[in-house]
Amino acid sequence: MLHEFTLSRGRAMINFTLKYCDTKQKLLSSYGFKRVVEAFIKKIKKDDPIIYDHYIKSFKTDEDLVESLIESFKLLTVFKIEEVIEVDNKYTAFFEDKDLFIELIELLLQYWKNLERYSIVRNTRLGEGLQNVRFIQANDLFNDLVLTTARRIQETVNGFEQRVYRQTTVGATASLTLNDVNWNCPIEYKGLTPIPFISTVVIRPPFITYTKRNTRDGIFQEHQQNPLENIILNEDDWYVFPAKVGVMLTFVYFHKDFMAQGIGLSNLFELAKESEYIGKKPDIIYVFGYPDGEEEKRTFYYKDKKNDILIGYANYCDDIDYFGYMKKMLLTLHNVKQIENNRLPIHGAMVNIVLKNGKESNIIIMGDSGAGKSESLEAFRTLNESYIRHMRVIFDDMGFLKKEEDGSIKGYGTEIGAFVRIDDLDPAYAYEQLDRGIYSNPDKINARVTIPISTYEVISKGYKVDIMLYANNYEDTDKKISFYTDLDKAIQVFEDGARKAKGTTTEKGLVKSYFANPFGPVQERAETEVLVRQYFKDMKDNGVQIGEIHTSLAIDGRSKDGPREAAEELFSLINN
Repeated sequence: MLHEFTLSRGRAMINFTLKYCDTKQKLLSSYGFKRVVEAFIKKIKKDDPIIYDHYIKSFKTDEDLVESLIESFKLLTVFKIEEVIEVDNKYTAFFEDKDLFIELIELLLQYWKNLERYSIVRNTRLGEGLQNVRFIQANDLFNDLVLTTARRIQETVNGFEQRVYRQTTVGATASLTLNDVNWNCPIEYKGLTPIPFISTVVIRPPFITYTKRNTRDGIFQEHQQNPLENIILNEDDWYVFPAKVGVMLTFVYFHKDFMAQGIGLSNLFELAKESEYIGKKPDIIYVFGYPDGEEEKRTFYYKDKKNDILIGYANYCDDIDYFGYMKKMLLTLHNVKQIENNRLPIHGAMVNIVLKNGKESNIIIMGDSGAGKSESLEAFRTLNESYIRHMRVIFDDMGFLKKEEDGSIKGYGTEIGAFVRIDDLDPAYAYEQLDRGIYSNPDKINARVTIPISTYEVISKGYKVDIMLYANNYEDTDKKISFYTDLDKAIQVFEDGARKAKGTTTEKGLVKSYFANPFGPVQERAETEVLVRQYFKDMKDNGVQIGEIHTSLAIDGRSKDGPREAAEELFSLINN
């Protein structure tokens, strides 16, 4: 990042490496503050003409209004109103109506708080800014500086001190440290090498983002040409998140205009350590938000067999401005790789449950989006006091099965977090996540929160499968759990992948998706069909119970009770 401050698409980027403000005067004199005030004046000119017209009568031009407002703020941090007017009589215009001026200040502060605000430190850059100072402490100090500056100005105008103080987040809502890294880069991808790697992420919750879209559409198809060959990324516009997607080392390159999606990765996937990627070649590369001149959405993957790297690609457009396009492409790439390695991807949830009586079971609930995977986990969690001593989430959305050397079938996870619908969580639990969740479009349909739910050690350990269930969300039956004696019938149900769409994608009504997984198995169907029959036979031979769980999630009025009743029946079954 070559600039000390940028402001675009409702996102403010503060480069602490080039400029770090540690006094009120430095803050108010900074280029960044001037850019914010300019953007704010432009906004009230459109949205609050009464306030704008009142001040423009005195200052004539937007430029003069901006300069005068900034200078008055500087003076108000030191002097009283009378002394400010003595410095220059033109400032009288701000104090003729104190209530209106206070409103202007509050609107400016609210405008700043409504921006997505990110601070950056690039460790190899030298400048007049922050270098050898603790990164978290520096962010805390910057937050305090913005807050105390705003309060000082307000209290000077009011003529008295506040009696109630709210310690809100007014600095950066998220912060990154960046490192320049040498990795084992094939010649075709040399244009990616200048981009800095994210080594640390600091989030100040609640982290709330608003995106252009709030659903995902379609599936990702294989492309026959390498979209990344010979492209060159601008180091001022891009970042790399080195993720561990399951066991796959993945370099996620994202454009700065999609920072919310990039930051969201930190709650969903394990951030790799430097020792795990320096000098290494990744299994997967995903470039998210490349401006290729095409207005229509282009999302696909390419198999670079020469370098043994799977490539994901999403071009720059409003349609990809939704975290689902980040998450699901990464899972598609992961699953395609796993299929190549003779492992079976599972779109579902897996839990390791230890009951209070000591009995233990590892359960997989499989189903496509909206079938009831996450909701079943939520039901398990709410039953915790009644039945469970301990519950580990192995995967919440995507995992894979692997046949071990001893012939057993074990399940592994891909993510340390979950990207779940807020409406499907218990309200108390949803509020409990405010201190660590990343909220997306919280007041919209399909509002989501990304929360950490497990550790990388847990998801990568491998747990022997005991029960394998298909999530039926469209039939409401008295008996919530049923098992198959006919393996062919079971395979047919799982491969049909039927569910009633629930609004998480653009689909409607009763729909089917091969093996309930449009993220790899649909694209690699021939190979997956072979794996399904091998793994289901192996599971049956290992004594795994294969059946169906009726979540009733898509039945009107049953979205809460259905998963809970199914969970209770499942616990009773395990208990016997």
